[in-house]
Amino acid sequence: MNPDISQDLSLLHLILNASLPVQIVMLLLLGASLMSWWYIFIKMFALRRALRVTDRFEHEFWGGGDIHAMYERVAAGREEASEMERIFEAGFREFMKLRQQAGLSLNVIIDGTRRAMRASYQRELDALESHLAFLATVGSVSPYVGLFGTVWGIMLAFQGLATVAQATLAQVAPGIAEALIATAMGLFAAIPAVVGYNRYTHDVDRLANRMESFMEEFSNILQRQVTQRPA
Repeated sequence: MNPDISQDLSLLHLILNASLPVQIVMLLLLGASLMSWWYIFIKMFALRRALRVTDRFEHEFWGGGDIHAMYERVAAGREEASEMERIFEAGFREFMKLRQQAGLSLNVIIDGTRRAMRASYQRELDALESHLAFLATVGSVSPYVGLFGTVWGIMLAFQGLATVAQATLAQVAPGIAEALIATAMGLFAAIPAVVGYNRYTHDVDRLANRMESFMEEFSNILQRQVTQRPA
C-alpha cells in the first residue's frame, strides 16, 4: 500500500483534517458519550446502594423490629436513608400527627397517611429516574447525528471529485473514511446509552414495585393498629 494513503487514512489525521461541520458533529458526539458514561457510573453506584439499603431495611422491618425505634433512627439520619425508609418516615410521621387530632375517623387517618407516602414516593421515584431521559435521548439521537456527519462528509468528498479529471481510490478514500468516523462515533455514543437506559429503567421499576407494595402493606399495618387501639 502507498505510504501516503496510509498516512491520510490514520484515525487522528482524518479527524483533524475533517471539514468543520464533521468536526462539530464529532465533538458533539464525544461530549454526549462522555456525559453518558458519567451518568451511567453515577446511576450504577446510586442504584446499587438503593437496592442494598432497601434490602437491609426490609429485613429489619419485616423481622419484627420496633416501628417507633425505626422511625426515630430514620428521622435522625434522613439524608443517608434509603428511598423506602424516607417513604416509611413520611407515612408514619403523618400517621402519628393525624392520630393526635381528635375526631378523625379511621379512613381519614389512613387516607392522609397514604397521601403522605405517595407524595414521598413520587419524589423518590423522580430522583431515581434522574438522568435516564438524557441516556434515552443520546441513545436515540446519536446515530442520526453521526449519520448527518457522514452524509455531509461524503457530499464534500464527491464535490471534490467534480474538479478532478480522473478519480482514483486514493483521492476519494480519505473523504469517505472521515465521513464514516462520524457514524462510528454516533454508534459508540448510542450503544452504551441504550444499554444503560434499559438496565437502569429495569432496576428503577423493580424498586418502584417494591416501594408500592411496601406502602400498601404498611398502610394495612397502621390500619390494624388504629382498629385495635383506637385513639
